Amino acid sequence: MSRDVAAVFAAKTVRTFSYGFLGIVLPLHLGDLGLGPAGVGAAVTLMLVGSAALTWAVRRPAERYGARVTLVGLAGLSAVAALLLLVTRDPWVVVLAAMLGNVAVGTGETGPFLTMEQVVVARAVSAERRTWMLSLYNLIGYASAALGAVLIGAVSTWQPLFVMFLASAVLQALAYRALPDAVTGRARSAPDGPLVSAPLIRRLAALFALDSFGGGFVLQSLVAYFLHTRFAVEASTLGVAFAVAQVLTAISLLLAVPLASRFGLLPTMVVSHLVSNVALVAIAAAPTAAAAIGLLWIRHLLSQMDVPTRQAYVMAVVEDREREAAASTTNLARTLAQAVSPAVTGWVMQAVALSAPFVLGGGLKMVYDVLLYATFKDVKLRDEPR
Repeated sequence: MSRDVAAVFAAKTVRTFSYGFLGIVLPLHLGDLGLGPAGVGAAVTLMLVGSAALTWAVRRPAERYGARVTLVGLAGLSAVAALLLLVTRDPWVVVLAAMLGNVAVGTGETGPFLTMEQVVVARAVSAERRTWMLSLYNLIGYASAALGAVLIGAVSTWQPLFVMFLASAVLQALAYRALPDAVTGRARSAPDGPLVSAPLIRRLAALFALDSFGGGFVLQSLVAYFLHTRFAVEASTLGVAFAVAQVLTAISLLLAVPLASRFGLLPTMVVSHLVSNVALVAIAAAPTAAAAIGLLWIRHLLSQMDVPTRQAYVMAVVEDREREAAASTTNLARTLAQAVSPAVTGWVMQAVALSAPFVLGGGLKMVYDVLLYATFKDVKLRDEPR
């Protein structure tokens, strides 16, 4: 493994370890501080808006100054966020901290760290190894998040977890400082004219936005809130349930590589994602907590096969000089769309039914699967693996 990939993997490990417990703890913490369902939904929306703003902001600095400077700066913001969480009892300052720290509120990561790191990995490896390395990158993230989720049952207050978040931010910055000179600045200047692949990037971004809008109804934080409110599932049980979900997700990432090699990136993305959304919709009718968690596990065994394949696909259908633009545009679209639905989810849970978001989210994600295949089935990759 090259030095730049190893540095990214180390940073991914400590960051997602913290996300594993923060994604579950923060909505419960906000509830303890006085926010109801609508307030929690609005808070999650604001967290995603913050992530979207950072995703938009990192593209130009990354193209001009390179990945190392950008990523160290983002790690510094995470440290500030952790300090705020340690000193405040104001729920909206907690939300501000989560926005600054780009805290992941779903089982999968979005935002500026992912945007920059996937470009570093894509440039560091050959086309033949890209899907495998991105699968390993995501596998490390989900496995670390699973360990972080289990940790919830070992603490009686949230403060020790916020201290760990601060430590992880410092370790991230140190890992990024180890990025070699070859990836701290771009090998070629940023494009002056319009991007050749701009129409394709816009179509990808629009479809990814639809998928994320649907996914925003069923983010990990909101699923945790649903299980806690409807079935009175305790925080420690939620930690174990989501830890198992992360392990199953890790298995799905490993399965993605041979399936993509056999059937192609796009078919693997679409078919696995479509079947997983059937399980997602079924959670709405689950009669018990055990049934709901079981369906959630089935979904996680299938749903994340599209993550490394999607990242590899985006990197493969554009020119190398367009990768920052492609990564930031598609991730920005995903995060912005995902930011809208949590606020709507809080209202839907309160005014329609606590389980309604699973039907809305799963249905929209099925529409995305069909449109994605119909739109891109004839598009050729620029660096097709041999």
